[in-house]
Amino acid sequence: MKKRLLAAVVSLACISLNVQAEIRINGFASIVAGQTLDDDTRLYGYDDDISYKNESMFALQLSSDLQDRLSATAQIVARGNEDFDAEFEWAYVSYQINDDLKVSGGKMRIPFYRYSDFLDVGYAYRWVRPPQSVYNFAFSTYEGLNLLHSTTLGDWDSTTQLIYGSFSGRVPSAAGATPEQVELNDLAGINWTISYDWFSARAAYIVAETTISASSVVGLTAALNGYGLNNQANSLLISEDDGAFFGLGFSIDYDNFLFDAEYTEIEVENSLLPDQTQYYASVGYRIDDWTVHLTYENNDDEHDSNRLNTVPVSISGPNGTVIPVSLDPTNANSPLLRDVTNQVLLGAKQESSTVSVGARYDFHPSAALKVDLSRYNDDITDQDIDVLAVAIDLVF
Repeated sequence: MKKRLLAAVVSLACISLNVQAEIRINGFASIVAGQTLDDDTRLYGYDDDISYKNESMFALQLSSDLQDRLSATAQIVARGNEDFDAEFEWAYVSYQINDDLKVSGGKMRIPFYRYSDFLDVGYAYRWVRPPQSVYNFAFSTYEGLNLLHSTTLGDWDSTTQLIYGSFSGRVPSAAGATPEQVELNDLAGINWTISYDWFSARAAYIVAETTISASSVVGLTAALNGYGLNNQANSLLISEDDGAFFGLGFSIDYDNFLFDAEYTEIEVENSLLPDQTQYYASVGYRIDDWTVHLTYENNDDEHDSNRLNTVPVSISGPNGTVIPVSLDPTNANSPLLRDVTNQVLLGAKQESSTVSVGARYDFHPSAALKVDLSRYNDDITDQDIDVLAVAIDLVF
């Protein structure tokens, strides 16, 4: 009885779908193997043991024309680093207002970067992974509205995208660290892309009210509040602070010559997070079914020096006594809160560069073989880490 009931439900669902809409199913996948080339090193989720799951993934995209300018799209992704547990990456409904204007609502991609819309579709770009110095956000979607306007400006194609919504979720703060809860409210932004023949350029600006749990400084902020240093404590917390993202990029696809560059800035005011700047430049050349490429990346995260030494060494106590402002008032050897706060701010500093060389071989109309070798240099510790990755990217 249960089997017959299930079959009937499925049959009715299929009849309903066939009557109301045509469902199109597309898919893509990346099968990636990689490892670092030195003992006891880790980068991009790899260590010195080869991994076949870290960057591998499978996905299905379902789209339906509901007629009368209405459509629905959903994308289901299963990632190897999440044990291939399938999740809805996208799920939204769109309405084509006129030939130039479309509005969408639901769960969609945040247009941080040039490759944001097809970030997971490895077949769409020449690298095994997009340059990680720039493409480093631990989340990429939001829930809300999207207004897309496409037109021409003389001989140029112009696309303007406006977004508004929010994001809520747990994201990893560092390798092996407990994920932090992130809340982005009043997430709003604009993304403008223009193109002409072999040249395109884009600019993006996105703001949000940003809250991150930042569990690593809970003890420090509690100690600062204990001395009545509420302003100094609040300057470390990431609670309803103004956050902003700015991105600028351009690309060239001229004959067999390829060039891509993107520059981004990230700032969350009066918070633990340092000001961040990143960029990359990549050159490629097509030779029949092969594409060879070279990419340079740079990342620089740092607090402004005026944020140091804002915590007093001591405060006045009863009867004119002087009380050291230390982490543990009951311990005479406890470090001063000024030193601990400075250490936390300086510890957020990151400077790194990466050079990658690679090749892509389009051995099939729907599949590509890629090989990338990347050397990451930590400019602070002067440590080099090499990562080799081989991938097969498919679309179907």
